[in-house]
Amino acid sequence: MALVVTPEAPVVPLPEAPGGAPRRRRPRGLRGLTPYVLMVPALAALALALGYPLVRQVALSFQDFGLEQQFGAPAEQVGLDNYRALLADSYLWTLVFRTVAFCLVNAGLTLVIGLAIALLLRSMSRSVRLMVQSALLLAWAMPVISAVTVWEWLFDSQYGVVNWLLTRLGGDYQGHSWLIDPLSFFLVATLVVVWMSVPFVAFTLHAALLGVADDVVEAAEVDGAGAWQRLRHVLLPGIRPVLLVVALLQIVWDLRVFTQIYKLQGAGGVTRETNLLGTYIYRSGISEGEFGTAATAAIFMLALTVVLTAPYVVRMLREERES
Repeated sequence: MALVVTPEAPVVPLPEAPGGAPRRRRPRGLRGLTPYVLMVPALAALALALGYPLVRQVALSFQDFGLEQQFGAPAEQVGLDNYRALLADSYLWTLVFRTVAFCLVNAGLTLVIGLAIALLLRSMSRSVRLMVQSALLLAWAMPVISAVTVWEWLFDSQYGVVNWLLTRLGGDYQGHSWLIDPLSFFLVATLVVVWMSVPFVAFTLHAALLGVADDVVEAAEVDGAGAWQRLRHVLLPGIRPVLLVVALLQIVWDLRVFTQIYKLQGAGGVTRETNLLGTYIYRSGISEGEFGTAATAAIFMLALTVVLTAPYVVRMLREERES
């Protein structure tokens, strides 16, 4: 039998501390806990800022809480009565359909227009691109109230530029009110919401498109791929993670649109026929003093948001695991 001699492993001395004593290594368990310990302050702040209002809202949804309770009267616990009354109200389901339709239309238009602008920014010269980006930034930075006020004046029945221009073109729009009819009301609301949301989508997708290698796009063009094929098979797969995140954010934001609808209602819209879930919750709580009903509708809206965004979250998590 042959004798096999294995070389001994070299002895590596521990690094010495400045004082000359060998430096002790921290236990592996402590090193693993360090990131979680550093997250504690941020998690505590989030729990305080977001957790308490959510818990308070859930508690209100199980109470008969009105104006009397605002002045110190004890609230009556009603259990699930608020939820039963809300779910049995046919007007709620009208609001749900209207809100979801408005959300999906606005999110879809915002993504399509924002992606188109992002693609155009790739092919613009530097000076033109800077001017377009500056205009987008100004539109994005404008306060919501100011933006809605500008659009109100544009569609004003007496002095609006839109009516004046359409009348000049041969239409009968003298004194036409765009906010009385629910369909034209939501047309104006869509213009306002999309106009204010497109810059964010355009900037984000343009930044994502810059991460797609030009060599890949040029190779696809050399192989005979047209503009649509390059967009479908090269550019969109390259920005898919960012596109999913932007779509998720747009659905959440468009689902809880409030200021634009509330301001346009004050300018002439019929409240009941143009309410969304956000304005319904506000009017139930602030105007009518039914805070228990408003809290119940808010919880329902939260559940609706989770249902609409769950497919996007599941898809993002799946793609993250696969990558």
